[in-house]
Amino acid sequence: MRVSFQCRPCLENLVYQAAELSTPDPQTRARAVDAALALLHRTFSYDRVAPDIATACHRAIKKVTGNQDIYHNMKIAEMEMAERLFREVRRYYGEDLRSLVRLATAGNAIDFFKDAETVSADIRKPVEFTIDHIHQLEARLADARLVLYLADNAGECFFDLPLLSKMRQLTRVVYVVKGMPVQNDLTLEDVHRAGLLEQVGEVTTTGSDAVGTHLPSCSEEFRARFHMADLVFAKGMGNYETLSELPAQGKVFHCLMAKCQPIADSIGVPVGSYVAMLR
Repeated sequence: MRVSFQCRPCLENLVYQAAELSTPDPQTRARAVDAALALLHRTFSYDRVAPDIATACHRAIKKVTGNQDIYHNMKIAEMEMAERLFREVRRYYGEDLRSLVRLATAGNAIDFFKDAETVSADIRKPVEFTIDHIHQLEARLADARLVLYLADNAGECFFDLPLLSKMRQLTRVVYVVKGMPVQNDLTLEDVHRAGLLEQVGEVTTTGSDAVGTHLPSCSEEFRARFHMADLVFAKGMGNYETLSELPAQGKVFHCLMAKCQPIADSIGVPVGSYVAMLR
């Protein structure tokens, strides 16, 4: 999905947020903002994908500040909040595949641009899909030999676990996290720190610090697994923005909340809609 004119101010806000989190030193922070905004303004193009631009901005800020895990503290707080919310809402969802996809999607309400109260309220709301391809997902799972489950925000991992377990009753599922820190996305270190490695089960990384899943920047090992997989279960908007650039093959199942107008317009749903879509 290519950028729209609405993406530019969002990317600028991302630069200011990341720089603010990256260092307490105001002079270093200012240099990081200048470097990232200069890069953004120089490279912004309607032929590009927003996560690729965001990745470049994050790398510029990391280079100036030396902070390689800018959202570290935010992720810790997010995971603590998400675990509490997961325990609160879990009883409202059953054990069937549809219920567990809804539960996993509820976790995608987590958003680092939103305050904790808004996120908590969204997670407590019932999930109803505007686009619902869960029957197709069920059929694909029945025939799949390998499924890649692409994680998104760190706190979502708690909401992913029941669905991971359900899917593994049907086939082999590999949980995929970021190879290096970027934004508040889940990494292997985050999984370890939360004590969830055993529950997550088989896990691998993209081998990259790219926002979403930008295959050219991923490791050769991950790219091979991606092409080998019969089904890719992709959480979140970043994965939609990047993977929607690939030809539709009926292989990628997108599971997300459409949190902004460009994403909603691309999919053809209202802002705030939940989507469970095979593409």
